[in-house]
Amino acid sequence: MEKSRKKFVDLIDKAIVAANTMDREELLFSYKGILYPTTICSPEVFRAMESFEARTDDVILAGYPKSGTNWVGQILTDLVTISEKKNQDEENSVNEEELEFPYLEIGDVEKYERMNKLTSRRVILTHLLPDNLPRSVFKNKAKILLLIRNPKDVATSFYHFSNGLSSIPSYETWNDFITDFMIGRMPWGSYFDFVSEWNKHVDDENIMPITYEELKENQVLGVKNIAAFFGISLTEEELQSVTERSSFQSMKENSLKTHGALGSILFRKGGVSDWKSLFNEDQNQEMDKAFEEHIAGTKLGAKLKYEVYCKT
Repeated sequence: MEKSRKKFVDLIDKAIVAANTMDREELLFSYKGILYPTTICSPEVFRAMESFEARTDDVILAGYPKSGTNWVGQILTDLVTISEKKNQDEENSVNEEELEFPYLEIGDVEKYERMNKLTSRRVILTHLLPDNLPRSVFKNKAKILLLIRNPKDVATSFYHFSNGLSSIPSYETWNDFITDFMIGRMPWGSYFDFVSEWNKHVDDENIMPITYEELKENQVLGVKNIAAFFGISLTEEELQSVTERSSFQSMKENSLKTHGALGSILFRKGGVSDWKSLFNEDQNQEMDKAFEEHIAGTKLGAKLKYEVYCKT
């Protein structure tokens, strides 16, 4: 595990150093109409990813940026570690030191060959739209935990993240940021497109949607449901351990070790309704209108409980 974390930290640290030498307009590139960070993604990586072979027992987490993927990724990693320790003897246990950087679309072109050599179960995170994932993910019916978060808190968190991380463009004002966010001129594209496109798969038997907010409301129940979805049994002691290790406070305290310089940027507040500190009345109305037009009538839209979390 230490080796895999070092890979994670090294990649991010190199990306930050590289970004500091680049102009703002160089920080993002477009691939199939969507923007991505130049320092951690590339067209060559996306093309190589098409040949990636997903497995039925892969543990995949899909979420738009700043929806809680690092948090839930910690939960999934702990669950898989517990499961593997139970199901495999010491001689055939998973070699944690060989686990790859978790985000599917981030890395180098040889990454997928290395991933193909890994023993199961692999924990894979992604911010991609379903149509931009390798076709094998759906063909092989890999199980996907779909994580969504209310758009106002996503925008607020993304704004602070953008101004803290040099690898993506920063903004002089919140007004400038929210203008770009509303039209989808963001790394990994439009929030509304993400939710709308994933909603087309919400009834697939291999997909389980969960919201950031419901996990915040009852993390123990959320972890239980996630474990059941992936067929992982937990004792009460194991459930408590996973819940404690993935608490915001615990992850924030360990962030320097687990995420390097990125840690203090990733784990800022970890709460709900921080949007009230930034949105003005016009921006509230604009977001309310966009939600109504693009998401409100969908199953994922209903699951977000917009009236509860996004109304003043």
